[in-house]
Amino acid sequence: MDGTLAPLSKSAHTMDQEIQLTKQPSQRQQKQELPPEDGTAAQDHTSQDQQQQREQAGGDAGRHHRSKLTVLPLVFLIYFEVAGGPYGSERAVRAAGPLFTLLGFLVFPFLWGVPESLVTAELSAALPGNGGFVRWADRAFGPLAGSLLGTWKYLSCVINIAAYPALVADYLGQVIPAVAGPGRARTGTVVGMTVLLSFVNYTGLSIVGWGAVALGFVSLAPFVLMTGIAMPKMRPRRWAAQVKGRNKDWRLFFNTLFWNLNYWDSASTMAGEVERPERTFPRALAVAVVLIAASYLLPLMAATGATDSPPEAWENGYLADAAGIIGGAWLKYWIEAGAVLSSIGMFEAQLSSGAYQLLGMADLGLLPAVLARRATRFRTPWVAIAASAAVTLAVSFLSFDDVVASANFLYSLGTLLEFAAFLWLRARRPDLKRPYRVPLPLPALAAMCAVPSAFLAYVCVVAGWRVFALAGALTALGVGLHGAMKLCRSREWLRFNTAVVAVAAEEDHRGCVSAGAGDRV
Repeated sequence: MDGTLAPLSKSAHTMDQEIQLTKQPSQRQQKQELPPEDGTAAQDHTSQDQQQQREQAGGDAGRHHRSKLTVLPLVFLIYFEVAGGPYGSERAVRAAGPLFTLLGFLVFPFLWGVPESLVTAELSAALPGNGGFVRWADRAFGPLAGSLLGTWKYLSCVINIAAYPALVADYLGQVIPAVAGPGRARTGTVVGMTVLLSFVNYTGLSIVGWGAVALGFVSLAPFVLMTGIAMPKMRPRRWAAQVKGRNKDWRLFFNTLFWNLNYWDSASTMAGEVERPERTFPRALAVAVVLIAASYLLPLMAATGATDSPPEAWENGYLADAAGIIGGAWLKYWIEAGAVLSSIGMFEAQLSSGAYQLLGMADLGLLPAVLARRATRFRTPWVAIAASAAVTLAVSFLSFDDVVASANFLYSLGTLLEFAAFLWLRARRPDLKRPYRVPLPLPALAAMCAVPSAFLAYVCVVAGWRVFALAGALTALGVGLHGAMKLCRSREWLRFNTAVVAVAAEEDHRGCVSAGAGDRV
C-alpha cells in the first residue's frame, strides 16, 4: 500500500518484434534441448518435463502437495495483499467527506476489484504456474513484455514491503522512546523485523497462509466490535457532513481509494502453489472482494455515523481515536495493536508474492536459474526470499515520497499491460484451455477492462513530473535488465532454465498454427 500513482501503455508491434528476436532458442539450445523432428518429439519433451519436476520436488512431492494453499488461506493472503484492514482510509474522509467516502468504498471494490479479479481468476487457471502476470504477458507479447511487467510489479512490491517494518517501529516507538527517532535502536528494529518475518516466509507458504488467517481474524475483530457498539449511536445525517473551507480534494480521494484497493493480481504469482487453481482462485477472489469491501465500509459507516468529528479531523490513525470515543480506551488500543498485526500480515503476503514472482521468472528463463532454487526441507524459494528481503532492506532506508509514487505508477503500467494481455489472449488464442472462463464475449470484456483503465489513465495524467522522470528511469532499468539477461544467456555467463523457453515457443507455434495466426512465430 503506498501513496500516489498512475499508468501508461505499450506498443504491441514493438513487443512482437521482440518476440521474434527472443522467443527463438539459440542453435546450441536447439541441439541440446529440442528433440528431433519426428514422432518422438512430444514424448521426449514429456519425459524431460517429468524428470525436471521430479528433480525439483526432491523426492518430497507428497509433502509439497499437502502444503498447497486452499481457499481460506488464499482468501486472507489476497486480503493482506490488497487491504489489511481499513487503516489508511481516513484521508478519503478528509478529502471528500463521509458520504463520498462511503460511496467510494461501496462502488470502487466492484468497479476496480471485480474486473481485475476476473482477469486474475481466468488467467491463473489457464496458465497456473508461478510467476502469474509475468506468464500472461510473456505468453501474449513475448519475453520483453514479461520481463518488463515483472520489473514494474516487483519494484512496486518491494517498496510496499519496506514500509511495514518501519510502521511497526513507529508503533513500538510509542512504547519504547529509543525506537521512535533515527538511530541504532530504530535501525536494529527495522532490520530485525525484516529478517524475522523473512524467516517465517522461508518456513513455508502454508504457514504464511494460515498465519494470515489468524492475523486477519484478530485484526478484524475490533472493527466488528466497534461496528456493533456504534449501531445504536449512528445518525445518518452525520454521513452528509461537508468538507468546510475548501473544495474537495478529488486527487487525494481517488489516490486513497486506489492505495487501499490495489494488488488484486499479486496472489497470481503463487498460482503454482495453489491446490486446484482453476477452482480455488475464482472462489477465493469472490470471497475476498466481499470481505475487503465490508472491512472498509462497515467501520467507516460506524465511525462517521456515531461521532461528530468534522472531516478535517480525519488524519491517518483517526479510526483508533473514533473507536476510543465509541467503545472506550481498550478498543482504541486493540485497533492500534491490530495495525501492527496488519502490517505483519501485509509484509508476509507481499514478500511471498515477490519471491514466487522471481521464482516464476526464473522458471521462464527471464532470470538466472539460481532464483528458482527451493529449500530441501520447506520447498520454499529460499534464494528468491533472501534476495527480496535484501532489496527490501535497502529500500527501507531511502526517502519514500517520490519513490513510492513512482512505484504505484509502475504498478499501474503493469496493470494496463495485464488487461492488454488478457484481451489479446482471448482474441488470438481462443484454443488456450481455460478451466475457468469469464462468461462474457470479447467486446464486453473490453468494456469491463475499460473502466479501471480509464481510472489508471486519470491517475497518470495527474502525476507530477518527478514521478514521470523516476518511473521512466526505472522502466529504462527494466529494459536494460532484460537486455543484460539476454546477453548473459547467449554468452553462457549464467545458467538459465532454457528448456521451459523452448517448450513455450513450441506451444505458441502449435497454438498459432491452429488459430491461423502464424505471425507469432
